[in-house]
Amino acid sequence: MSVAQPKNRAPRYGLWALAVMAAGAVIVFVWIVAGPRPTDFAGGQRVALEDYRGEDPSGVPPELKAASAIERGQYLARAADCVACHTAQDGRPFSGGRAFVLPFGTLYSTNITPDPDSGIGRYSDADFLNALRRGIGRTGAHLYPAMPYASYTYMTDADALAIKAYLFSLKPARAQLPRNTLAFPFNLRQLMLVWSALFNADKRFEPRVDRGSQWNRGAYLVEALEHCGECHTPRNLLQALDNRRKFAGTVQAGWWAYNITADRASGLGAWSDADIAQYLSRGHADGHGTATGPMGEAVDASLMHLTQADIAAIVTYVRSVPAAASADLPQVNDKLSASPPGAGVSASVDPLGKAVYEGACASCHGWSGASPVNAFATLTGARALNDPSATNVVQVILSGAQRQPAAGGANMPAFGAAYSDYEIASVANYVTARFGVASSVSAAEVATLRGEE
Repeated sequence: MSVAQPKNRAPRYGLWALAVMAAGAVIVFVWIVAGPRPTDFAGGQRVALEDYRGEDPSGVPPELKAASAIERGQYLARAADCVACHTAQDGRPFSGGRAFVLPFGTLYSTNITPDPDSGIGRYSDADFLNALRRGIGRTGAHLYPAMPYASYTYMTDADALAIKAYLFSLKPARAQLPRNTLAFPFNLRQLMLVWSALFNADKRFEPRVDRGSQWNRGAYLVEALEHCGECHTPRNLLQALDNRRKFAGTVQAGWWAYNITADRASGLGAWSDADIAQYLSRGHADGHGTATGPMGEAVDASLMHLTQADIAAIVTYVRSVPAAASADLPQVNDKLSASPPGAGVSASVDPLGKAVYEGACASCHGWSGASPVNAFATLTGARALNDPSATNVVQVILSGAQRQPAAGGANMPAFGAAYSDYEIASVANYVTARFGVASSVSAAEVATLRGEE
């Protein structure tokens, strides 16, 4: 008598597992792609700009309405912060060559002076609009989203072409730029076609009818021109902005772009409107610290040139973004240190840090956290000193803080060449422990940040 053998069910179970994995991948993909657009948090009804019955939120402020296209374009180009990305260190403005060090290689910005061969001198109006808002160059090559065309896409034709008029008024600069060094498959520009189809709305700004004119003006400035989300909003797995965590902060190019939501502990919830306005227009807010790195650059090249009405509109809009807590950023310690220089710091902090601080830092920054020289050098209350990673503290020590004189701040020299990775880690840990929230930066982490300068 024969006994029936059980059937082998392993292949069937394997197919089920593959099906579940595929379904999970589809769900994750849809979750990423179907994320909210920049102003979706506001709710209410939005309409096309031409159908909006309120004050036009686009264009230049009233003081410049009668100005020439070039003058209007200059204001808008500053609001869009074009010069920051398209100027190499010690290079000619707008001639490109600035390096963007990414996890998968290095990109170099393009020349946007009107040079016909190495710049944009042969760009028609249609070419310029395609590049600015769709990420497609004159030859049809797709641009990488380091160029924030997914934000600039909300810009109106009139504003985009005013910027073009300004750029074409500049003296042409012939520039031989380095080649991008991106690893495979990121060096395939054709992939940007797919990325753009998924994440570039390719729509113009739409006002919210139930919001005031100041809010809509602020939304246009923040989302279409200043593109604040490109730095302050975390990115998803496909490197598009994750607006479910809008303005919650993230690391960009080796610097923390901090939380600017209404969260009181890790964002701007404890700041007054005047604090935020002062920080935007001067790069410093008393009791809250000074803008350095990319944010300091944004203030000097862009924000400080805006009218106070436009700054106020930005404040109104940013204030309306819902709070999103950043668990890795604790409550800011804003108390001056009353401890003598040799006290008030854990014994676990290498005393070398105090020695370096005493020799290189104390004369400007002081021992209490309040600078005896310039308010911009006051350490107390600064988010960077209250970030346990101390990322921006290390970056400032390495590369310094060069501010425009018009902002009113004093420049800090770069100490990267003067001190070793271990010395910089030691002094970073000392200043955070004394004036903020203690960090534990290692020499290896400093070495990594050196490579991202």
